[in-house]
Amino acid sequence: MSFDLRFTKGQGTGNDFVLFSDPEGDTELTPTQIAAVCDRRFGVGADGVIRAVRSANLDDGAAALAENAEAVWFMDYWNADGSVSEMCGNGIRVFTKYLIDQGLADLQPGASIAIGTRSGVRTVTRSAAGFQADLGPWRLAGGEPLVRAKNLPVARPGLGIDVGNPHVVVALADDDELEGLDLAFQPILDPQPEAGANVEFVVPAEPLVEDGVGRIRMRVHERGSGETLSCGTGAVAAALAVRHWAGAGAPDDWRVQVPGGVLGVRILDADDGEHVALSGPAELVFDGVLSLA
Repeated sequence: MSFDLRFTKGQGTGNDFVLFSDPEGDTELTPTQIAAVCDRRFGVGADGVIRAVRSANLDDGAAALAENAEAVWFMDYWNADGSVSEMCGNGIRVFTKYLIDQGLADLQPGASIAIGTRSGVRTVTRSAAGFQADLGPWRLAGGEPLVRAKNLPVARPGLGIDVGNPHVVVALADDDELEGLDLAFQPILDPQPEAGANVEFVVPAEPLVEDGVGRIRMRVHERGSGETLSCGTGAVAAALAVRHWAGAGAPDDWRVQVPGGVLGVRILDADDGEHVALSGPAELVFDGVLSLA
């Protein structure tokens, strides 16, 4: 038996998603269906699927409402291979844009909205140029796993960063090393984190800091999706790692160049420690209807 899925395709700096509205939580896609939707040859094609569901109608949403009663909407995010994901920095901006476009939320420039995710409630603020998402506290995840990648001649140490989902950031020597990577193949981590990790490869700009803003370039292999044109939480992790390596005096504002564009990262002081915010564009590309088995 098949059914029609009404969807919207969206993207943020080339990180693309299939979004659909299911306020009551009646349409839960299987991992196989999600992988079929994300297939770039036989499906719509995307790095992930996002379902807009009211937090009250989802088991994972109960924790979001307990944390913040204003988190009416839950971003139910799944990777392209059908595996579940805790958070997505580009996805939450596109999700917010989708809520506005569908009339599910009213958000004027300068206003904020609370969004439930599996890594907690995140606050997204609308600006004239796009959206900024407060991704909450971050932490060093511990350890320096060795990272091997195709066309990287020698394994390099990575730095574990947790921004609501797991990352390992690797510093490279120059742009030639960055461009020479073949990230169609999954990097190998030793030891391998139990839940896996997104792996970012980063090169500082020269000079690293200009007009008080740090500048880096990055490519990423996302857990469950492969290489993507952009990873929002990955850009945040990369900026945090370079800031950590740079030491005292490193800036709190960063510009991260990814293959799909430029993202802004800002470190903010908060009552519960340092928060990190991600800013960038969000675009809805087209609507469609897909018949799913």
